[in-house]
Amino acid sequence: MPAYILRRLIQSALILLGVSFITFVLLYILPADPVRQIAGRSATSETVASIRSQLGLDKPFIVQYGTYLWNLLGGDLGRSYLQKTEVGALLVSRLPATLLLMVAAIFCELAIGLTLGMIAALYRGRPLDNVLMLGSFVSVSAPQFVVALLLLYVFAVKLGWFPIGGYGTFAHLVLPALTLGILGSGWYSRITRSSMLDVLRADFIRTARAKGLKRTRVILAHALPNAILPVIAMVGIDIGMFMSGIVVVESVFGWPGIGQLAWQAIQRVDIPIIMGVTLVSAFAIVLGNLLADLIAPLIDPRIRLR
Repeated sequence: MPAYILRRLIQSALILLGVSFITFVLLYILPADPVRQIAGRSATSETVASIRSQLGLDKPFIVQYGTYLWNLLGGDLGRSYLQKTEVGALLVSRLPATLLLMVAAIFCELAIGLTLGMIAALYRGRPLDNVLMLGSFVSVSAPQFVVALLLLYVFAVKLGWFPIGGYGTFAHLVLPALTLGILGSGWYSRITRSSMLDVLRADFIRTARAKGLKRTRVILAHALPNAILPVIAMVGIDIGMFMSGIVVVESVFGWPGIGQLAWQAIQRVDIPIIMGVTLVSAFAIVLGNLLADLIAPLIDPRIRLR
């Protein structure tokens, strides 16, 4: 186990290094000029040159990237060009909101996806199975802003059950979490259905039925725990995806998380914030996958880490 964890940590460090390099290259060749965003359209060429020199953007790429890595090793993610605030402080201030939404969204998509996938597997080949799988295809294909606006219109505008946007109470959390839950549940339902079908054909399930166990117990106590192993890996990936992939949802609902911060930074070409959000998201994905691999053997002792 220690050797496996050490090897994974080294791999994770290399992955983060690669992500930082690729992101830095893409931002370096970006046509938009962050200095112009800071100086304004009416700024003189001397002012632009002065700001570029102060930010170190007049240096060669390798020097800029080397300086960024050196500061990163010291825990310094840089300073926002426009907000004049440390990127680390900005991320920390937005992190609780994103984590809250992430946990609620994962709960929603697991509750919806596992339930629908299990029902579809039990009614394989029947009309209900076809309807549920069609619904899962629609959910994963629907644009985020369409689902978000539809839920806002129905439950906030028409029915008035929830606030239109904002942050601070449970009512503010329901619609954005449900939006992300609906969008992600399709993948979980399809994976759960496929995995459940394989498990239901296994010998130990036939043995459990032959012993006279009730169908509910066979499904919940024997089939479901073995069928959710692929789902655990998906949850690990979702942790990272939610850290950065909820830009649209956070913007629609006015949720003050990392996604909204990233959207604002992209609009303003605020490179330090974009780099910070990207690295935090990559770190979350790597950490989520590592935790998923470590948790899997606890659920199924037959799995061994190599």
